[in-house]
Amino acid sequence: MSCGLVLRLAGPIAAFGTTATFHDRPTENIPTRSALIGLFAAAAGRPRHQAMTADPEGQHPYRDLSFTVRTDRPGTLHTDFHTVGGGYRDRQLSTAEGPQRPRREATLVSRRTYLADAVFTIAVTGPAPLLDLIAHHLEHPRYAPCLGRRNCVPAGPLLLRSDVEDPVAHLHERVPLSLARPPHPGQDTVPVTFHHDREPDRPDRTTAQIELNDDPLDFTPRNRRYRPRTLWRTTTHLPADLYAGPRPLARLAAYMHAETHP
Repeated sequence: MSCGLVLRLAGPIAAFGTTATFHDRPTENIPTRSALIGLFAAAAGRPRHQAMTADPEGQHPYRDLSFTVRTDRPGTLHTDFHTVGGGYRDRQLSTAEGPQRPRREATLVSRRTYLADAVFTIAVTGPAPLLDLIAHHLEHPRYAPCLGRRNCVPAGPLLLRSDVEDPVAHLHERVPLSLARPPHPGQDTVPVTFHHDREPDRPDRTTAQIELNDDPLDFTPRNRRYRPRTLWRTTTHLPADLYAGPRPLARLAAYMHAETHP
């Protein structure tokens, strides 16, 4: 049985929104809890209105999961400018109530922000049966996985390992780092940012608390609801030899197929 999962979220673009309102759709700088749970629910084939449906015993399907996010490469913000409507006489947009919008208001402008070229490695812990099920669904997804939005396609495998006793330790000691640039010659360690959803056992001067409104209660399109949660951000110096190089797939493949260590 799995004790923990190690995931890697990487792609040309990603988007992890928490405060999207109408036509402005920003992104957080890390994968949100709602994005990760949405990924698991989609892989399991759950439609949006059933993504958070409790099991027959009344248990929340993903409530007991815990995430630790390592930011390998933070990426850069990219804003995509959209217009909808464009003044076509036969394609006037409708209002929320149904009637067509006045022609002078027919063109809608939206801005969608993405993280370009970001890479995150994530430790997932929780009940072993649930983790085994999530691992199976990620390897055999019912719906195509995405990194927050449907047009954000992952590059490379999402699931690196599903047989890890202490996945958080793996983030610190074993999982190759996909850094934006190589360490300097002679550099022994590199600073890496972590986000924990539980307070670290030994907080240090780099520890800071942040709050995100990203704990999902309902994914139904017209009834989306979330609640806030606290995260702890830390900066840890990891061994420079974890750097996977400019083409990290070989190092990642070696990690994926390595024998399980205690």
